[in-house]
Amino acid sequence: MNKFTILFLTMFLALPMAMKADSAKEKKDDTRYLVGAVPEVEGKVVFSKEFQIPGMSQAQIYDTMTKWMDERLKENKNIDSRIVFSDEAKGTIAGIGEEWIVFSSSALSLDRTLVNYQITVTCNPGNCLVELEKIRFTYRETEKYKAEEWITDKYALNKAKTKLVRGLAKWRRKTVDFADDIFMDVAVAFGAPDTRPKTEKKKKEEEQKTPSIVAAAGPIVIGGADKKTDIKVTTGEPAQTTVPAATLTPATPAGKASADMPGYIEIDLKQIPGEVYALMGSGKLVISIGKDEFNMTNMTANAGGALGYQSGKAVAYCTLSPDQAYDAIEKADSYTLKLYAPNQTTPSAVIECKKMPSQTTPQAGQPRTYVGEIVKLLMKK
Repeated sequence: MNKFTILFLTMFLALPMAMKADSAKEKKDDTRYLVGAVPEVEGKVVFSKEFQIPGMSQAQIYDTMTKWMDERLKENKNIDSRIVFSDEAKGTIAGIGEEWIVFSSSALSLDRTLVNYQITVTCNPGNCLVELEKIRFTYRETEKYKAEEWITDKYALNKAKTKLVRGLAKWRRKTVDFADDIFMDVAVAFGAPDTRPKTEKKKKEEEQKTPSIVAAAGPIVIGGADKKTDIKVTTGEPAQTTVPAATLTPATPAGKASADMPGYIEIDLKQIPGEVYALMGSGKLVISIGKDEFNMTNMTANAGGALGYQSGKAVAYCTLSPDQAYDAIEKADSYTLKLYAPNQTTPSAVIECKKMPSQTTPQAGQPRTYVGEIVKLLMKK
């Protein structure tokens, strides 16, 4: 058998394998990118998300969002990417951004598009609305597209609305991911855990030795009005970094005495006091699984936790570091979070949670974040 025959057979055998590999790539789960993934308002593409931040005033939310937007828009060091309007009295901030969306990258090729957009934040006491719109793409310097004519259901989905159109699939996927990334940035700025895989996080986070408040993955801890405290930022690792903080007057705990736990009061879930938010980062967070104290599994959420709201429901986030065993909480339908203030042996707050379904599958070697709907919140008198 000569070398030409060997070469021919090698190519003949490799071709089906290559085709099979390409086919496997195409069979990815695109469920989250189908109908409704690109929202439209009066014919315009507008991605939006509302964030609930109980206990924070409009002024504090406005300051947090102004700092975050200024930092985000300046990442590419482009003078055209900046805050263009702000009105503190009305709580409105608007900016224009320009960034790269990368479709694929290798040593031999780079497929990407420049994306221009407008971002608007409307701040109110205890919440803010973030809107991403006027999205435009510039591809290979000369090809220009509007989101409305490129990634909407009308153009990017087949007639049955069951599949992505091949030529536009990458645009729709990456734009939806881009919007999700911006919203995650906002959530992190308010103290939610950063659940993105490490490879998808901002390059600046991996390069900085000391994480900023805006980029931090852990909860923002805010002290009382009588003295200034520190904001402790959890970055997904057990170690913590401390940076100066502003102050906020915590809500005064109010509620009825608990019949099950003497010395504790049950808190209204619509008015969670600031002290509970503080405890999520300043003290120790212990997860207890099981009702029988003699057969109960207890573990510390080494990578931190946070509080928030989803679909109007109060929720608690707790994150296990990659080296922690997670079998018990994976199997559990409910669990209890016990928040211990520094140097205390009894919990200052007890949160009963009903575990919510996970929307993502954690990658090996990455922290695991669990979200629980808060069923009951007790605070020590």
